[in-house]
Amino acid sequence: MTSRPYRSVLYIPGSKERALEKAQGLAADAIIFDLEDAVAPDEKARARELLAATLARADYGPRGKLVRINGFDTDWGEKDLDVIALARPEAILLPKVNSAADIEALARKLDARAETADTNIWAMMETPQGILNAGAIAAAPRMAGFVMGTNDLAKELNCRFRADRLPMQMALQTCLMAARAAGIVAVDGVYNAFKDDEGLRAECEQGRDLGFDGKSLIHPAQLDIANQVFAPDAAALDLARRQIAAFDAAMAEGQAVAVVDGKIVENLHIVTARSVLARAEAIEHLQKAMS
Repeated sequence: MTSRPYRSVLYIPGSKERALEKAQGLAADAIIFDLEDAVAPDEKARARELLAATLARADYGPRGKLVRINGFDTDWGEKDLDVIALARPEAILLPKVNSAADIEALARKLDARAETADTNIWAMMETPQGILNAGAIAAAPRMAGFVMGTNDLAKELNCRFRADRLPMQMALQTCLMAARAAGIVAVDGVYNAFKDDEGLRAECEQGRDLGFDGKSLIHPAQLDIANQVFAPDAAALDLARRQIAAFDAAMAEGQAVAVVDGKIVENLHIVTARSVLARAEAIEHLQKAMS
């Protein structure tokens, strides 16, 4: 799995020139340049041309850059790919993925173009069929990440909103399990009430505790909370360092385990501790590169 942070993944409409320009200075770990839901049908053609031109000249620095095209079952998907491919996109985010065959079909299209030789594929996980096929989708060619499409999924499931997202847990955990098995990134779905900081923080904390790498966001005002919640805090870093030190000391004495704060520390805990420190280092590196 990539070491690049994906704490905050911000949707930017491909039709909004001002938003595309502003995004170059936002504290987002990654950007989804959206040609699908955020663009009205009569704006689709103009949006793809604007986005392709912007990506060819604008500097988004080290931020992850994903382009969400329209599905190939629409009137716009093929043309989206034709135009965006010329900008050599870092990644294509495919909406409403139902099976590995959907990813394989896109991979063949990317294979056929010299400009997209290095382009990764991300999948929107937002349909019941897609959730049930998550393992095969995650292992498909060029796959680099999942983005949970919780709004569309809620519509398909006919479930009600709950702050604890109980109706979503099976889907969230299934996709997370599949992503981890395949070694790809998993990003949680959006929180719609962009002025509700308390609710956003709670949902970010739940996603973090489940194991997601970050949160997809619909407004720049949500960036600070997502970046904070999905970064290791001072207590986590301190614990990781103390666990590593204690385990190293135990190993030097011929012991296989150590004790920190009254809890057993084994090699598996050290793997996690080193991952926490590496994540903090990657975040620091990204922030310096964006400043």
